[in-house]
Amino acid sequence: MTTLLWFKRDLRLRDHPALSHAVTLGDPIACIYIVEPDYWALPDVSRRQYRFLCESLGDLRDAIARCGGTLILRVGDAVTCLDQIARETRATRLISHEETGNGWTFARDRAVAAWARGAGIDWTELPQSGVIRRLDTRDRWAAGRDAFMGRGVLPAPERLDTLALPSDPLPMAAALGLEDCGLTDPQPGGHRAADALLHSFLTTRGQTYRRAMSSPLEGAGACSRLSPHFAFGTMSIREAVHTTAARQRAVRGTRDGWTSSLKSFQSRLAWRDHFMQKLDDEPALEARCLHPAYEELRSDDPARRQAWEQGETGIPFVDACMRSLIATGWLNFRMRSMLMSFASYHLWLDWRQTGLHLARMFTDYEPGIHWSQVQMQSGTTGINTPRIYNPVKQGHDQDPAGLFTRRWLPELRNVPDKYLQEPWLWDGKAAYPAPVVDVKDAARHARAAIWAVRREVGFQETAAKVVDKHGSRKDRSGRFIRDKVPGPGPQQLSLDL
Repeated sequence: MTTLLWFKRDLRLRDHPALSHAVTLGDPIACIYIVEPDYWALPDVSRRQYRFLCESLGDLRDAIARCGGTLILRVGDAVTCLDQIARETRATRLISHEETGNGWTFARDRAVAAWARGAGIDWTELPQSGVIRRLDTRDRWAAGRDAFMGRGVLPAPERLDTLALPSDPLPMAAALGLEDCGLTDPQPGGHRAADALLHSFLTTRGQTYRRAMSSPLEGAGACSRLSPHFAFGTMSIREAVHTTAARQRAVRGTRDGWTSSLKSFQSRLAWRDHFMQKLDDEPALEARCLHPAYEELRSDDPARRQAWEQGETGIPFVDACMRSLIATGWLNFRMRSMLMSFASYHLWLDWRQTGLHLARMFTDYEPGIHWSQVQMQSGTTGINTPRIYNPVKQGHDQDPAGLFTRRWLPELRNVPDKYLQEPWLWDGKAAYPAPVVDVKDAARHARAAIWAVRREVGFQETAAKVVDKHGSRKDRSGRFIRDKVPGPGPQQLSLDL
């Protein structure tokens, strides 16, 4: 009897519940990865993510080979590929992890489930994170996540008894229609790269994490930079939790910054699972407002959106952040939040279009985190207090010396420091566009519109239902406060970690 092991967003051997389960069955395993062209044609994915995937697949292939096994690569529709391999191997079992992806992967998994039932294939899906499938209440979610994390890290197998079937060649990005999107400083993929990042973060880079993660300059080095590895599963959250916990025990009692930084990192790992749970509970989150009162509140303005996408809004700190993201595929959490806030409030653009652009730009795009955060920063949840960033103030606060802004906006190199974040006030000349909006006026209009909706009849009753479903609660005055996860609240939480 043969077991089909379907790799998806779990491109590793260590702490891989589905792989460990397949090995314990004792039968030959067909290790499969399927490149799905229809997925890579979606509007929320990009060439930068595919590049990271290809590197990660190469690392996984090598790891399986070191165990004496073979990774089978197929290109095409998942149902078609799985059915073909099942017929070739006479397999009766399929094992994979439970995936919380976008709407397309959700529909694909339903199609695979229907095929498996019809073909007499027993499909077992196992969790690989703190997300709990078919959760009926959020009241016990934190305890369930803690129980999963407490089970310990599963070791990678020393040997793998796998079948060696023909593989398809890995498609070039251009063959999948993935255009070059300006990435010039990419992160490498694969478990070995993730291991190196976690080690350097826990021993050197992460000492100032709690303070430095807000800075667009310092955050690039002080943050773990593990987010794309969590998104593609080249490292599990549980491994990061346990390795960090060991480091916490080693630094206990010190006063050099490590204790607070590692505690903050653990909290954000927990918040990451929490937000993943939101999309698993409600897959439509990527397509419609969490609170329906905000539907059709905003519209699309192609000219404004294009200026924002290209980093040409005339607001220096916004443009510097966007150009940095385009070049590197990464941005620290506060700047991600500011970009989304500026698009939704100052430019008054619908979050669905701007959210797609950011999804394509982020190498670490994770639908479960991305769309709930996009809605949070756009004020469409009905739970969170609208947070309208002042991009001029953020520039002064987060880049006081102007180093980040000048790096990404060389056309402002001659603008005096006093006017760097507001060059329109300078009487000199710079080859830089005029602001697309007046920052203060746009924020005032947006704030008035958002709060007008919140005062409508029935708004609070609907918001209470959102709270019940997605794990938030009220304080004694009736205000919505943070979700039921220990540690700091989720303000400006993003994928960066």
